[in-house]
Amino acid sequence: MIIDKKSLLLLIVVLGGCAAITRHTLNDEYGAPDPARFDVPAAPPAGFSYRSDVQPILEKRCVVCHACYDGPCQLKFTAWEGIARGTSKALVYDSARLDEAPLTRLFTDAQSASQWRGKGFSAVLNEREQTPEANLAASVMYRALKLKEDHPLPATAILPEAFDFSLDRKQQCPRIDEYEAFERKNPLWGMPFGLPGLNDGETATLRRWLELGAPFEGLPPLPERIDAQVADWEAFLNGDSLKQRLASRYIYEHLFLAHLYFDDDAAHHYFRMVRSRTPPGQPIDLIASRRPYDDPGVERVYYRLDRERETIVDKTHLPYALGPKRMQRWRQLFIEADYTLTELPSYELKAASNPFVTFQALPTSARYQFMLDEAQFTIMNFIKGPVCRGQVALNVIEDRFWVFFLADADLQDQAGEFLARESSLLALPAALGSDAGIVVPWRRYAKLQAEYLQAKSKFLDRYAAANKGPNQEWIWNGDGNNPNAALTIFRHFDNASVVKGLVGGPPKTAWVIGYGLLERIHYLLVAGYDVYGNVGHQLLSRLYMDFLRMEGEFNFLTLLPRAERKAVSDYWYRGASQEVKNHVYGDLASFDAQSGIRYRSKDPQRELYTLLQRRLAPVLNHQYDLAQVSDAALRRDLATLASARGAPLSWFPEMVFVRLEDPPRAPRYFTLLRNTGHRSVSSLLREGHELLPSENTMTVVPGFIGAYPSAIYRVQRSEIKALAAAIGSLSSEDDYRALADRYVVRRSNPRFWQASDELQEAHLQFSPIGSGLLDYNRLENR
Repeated sequence: MIIDKKSLLLLIVVLGGCAAITRHTLNDEYGAPDPARFDVPAAPPAGFSYRSDVQPILEKRCVVCHACYDGPCQLKFTAWEGIARGTSKALVYDSARLDEAPLTRLFTDAQSASQWRGKGFSAVLNEREQTPEANLAASVMYRALKLKEDHPLPATAILPEAFDFSLDRKQQCPRIDEYEAFERKNPLWGMPFGLPGLNDGETATLRRWLELGAPFEGLPPLPERIDAQVADWEAFLNGDSLKQRLASRYIYEHLFLAHLYFDDDAAHHYFRMVRSRTPPGQPIDLIASRRPYDDPGVERVYYRLDRERETIVDKTHLPYALGPKRMQRWRQLFIEADYTLTELPSYELKAASNPFVTFQALPTSARYQFMLDEAQFTIMNFIKGPVCRGQVALNVIEDRFWVFFLADADLQDQAGEFLARESSLLALPAALGSDAGIVVPWRRYAKLQAEYLQAKSKFLDRYAAANKGPNQEWIWNGDGNNPNAALTIFRHFDNASVVKGLVGGPPKTAWVIGYGLLERIHYLLVAGYDVYGNVGHQLLSRLYMDFLRMEGEFNFLTLLPRAERKAVSDYWYRGASQEVKNHVYGDLASFDAQSGIRYRSKDPQRELYTLLQRRLAPVLNHQYDLAQVSDAALRRDLATLASARGAPLSWFPEMVFVRLEDPPRAPRYFTLLRNTGHRSVSSLLREGHELLPSENTMTVVPGFIGAYPSAIYRVQRSEIKALAAAIGSLSSEDDYRALADRYVVRRSNPRFWQASDELQEAHLQFSPIGSGLLDYNRLENR
């Protein structure tokens, strides 16, 4: 049908009129909205509590989809203030935007509901006359719950195509004046979306809360003991000496995403380190900057501990313990160390974005040891953090690899001097801000990296000529007691996990990280990365990360026999151009010295893995080893499951949590992780062409790895072998559906929420400090 311009204009007027009629009807019945209505929450009546009655329901049923930046419509149920803020039609994740986006961080970029209205957010609570009738009729939140109650999920295993679960689906963020039309068009899209509705008790509690005007009694006061510890730490962080001020800036720029807690606090009250215009003892006056090293605009910055007000969710949870030993450690590293400081560095962007310039005065060994002490946390900042998804960012890494760290003290000292000399070559894309171009800057950074690799190669050759060749003694052994010495990183397509220990069998690749590489990873992907940045900033960050991955792999290659290095590198980068290979081991990144390890086998890479496992044996974390399963028969069956290989796994989900039923024993949970095979991971936009299904593998671990389950399985103990056989024979979507019919608790299952509650509770018990609520935005509909 062809519509002329006059008819189209009439149609727009009519449709706009419908919205206006709805809005005017609400205004006529309940008065005009007052955006300041929820700037201060109302107190709940006696016998009713937001924290005790409402919050547990919201966490179990709403936070599981509305927590991170990719929560639909930016609606966050992790705090009352997030609900009061409401929804936005603007996307945080937009890989095509040409300009940086306005910042919309809860508790940071606006402090009240009315301020958020000024930033384009729409209310989901009633901001009109406060009566029980109005509080329901004019609430998007209630209308969404009522829509699900009136239109439950279809009684089918696979939900129809009307449900779009793709992460890049078109946002549907109707305002209250648009909701009637939304209901008519999408009757099955009530909340929770694509999941069973709430039970009668949960619905009744939320209805009463909304009728009462969404009251909130606020957070309980902190115990006096915790207040005293906050004061002690703020006093330490805000000492007046130049050493303390520079050290605190360095600490803040590495911990600004952390959930800080006190190591003797059984209740685990969490805090965030923030920059404030006001000193300790006064209310925090937050400096809300895009990056942690942006110019604060004040003569003196104060570092304060701000109480965490949001629900802890696994994807963004970065716990970091504070205590007397930690404070003494930092004093030893940064304050008592022998160095001279006469002035503080500036916040000029070009310098501030380059840590080798800004913190040149701090001893290299102190900076490196600071990050090594909690290496998992350091790496986890770019694995977790605020970036809740990013296939383009994560296709720069393999699906599973091991990470080791350089430890040779003399090498690190000389490397520190080398980095200081070559700091101009270590400029990072964030120096261009969040509105970067692509082509010209990329050529510049590629040239700088090429010059750096050549300088580094010469430095390593000189060092090796004066010292014994690289060997396993160069690898940090955790000082004999620190399990952060060995890490395993898993990629789950558009998200990732990092755990302590060497999990699974020998991986295709491994990284060895020294100070210079570890610092650049942090300032590229954490301190300097802006999820609100434009396409240029996002692509430059991803392309630069290619260099850092290749440098970590190069460091590992130097431990292998000289004659084997290029062959191993070429295998890792099958199909890649020679220009790419030169960055791993070739004309740009080279090392002529022979390894100091005397190899005895025909597979030196596997032999090196064995040597490193032996070296790190005293500190290796074995939490995820199948050897931890005490039942020998079950252990063998799980090993069979873990032996799945090849093309059948292409049909298997990225991450599966399995509840193993074995009465009369209590249920146990395991994680099944698909590791997708690649020829190489050097292609930005053609990952699909790099896949090698024949090299797919499976990792099976006790407990939980990952924040975004693709599926939840329930399996009887007697069915493990049958499950392994079914996975091994997958060859089509129909095959997987048959498997799912037998084992999967689908999102359409009427008992889904029971399974979810059991899963979430087991997950939190598995790691009381390290875990948070799981996220269901990746649950499949298969």
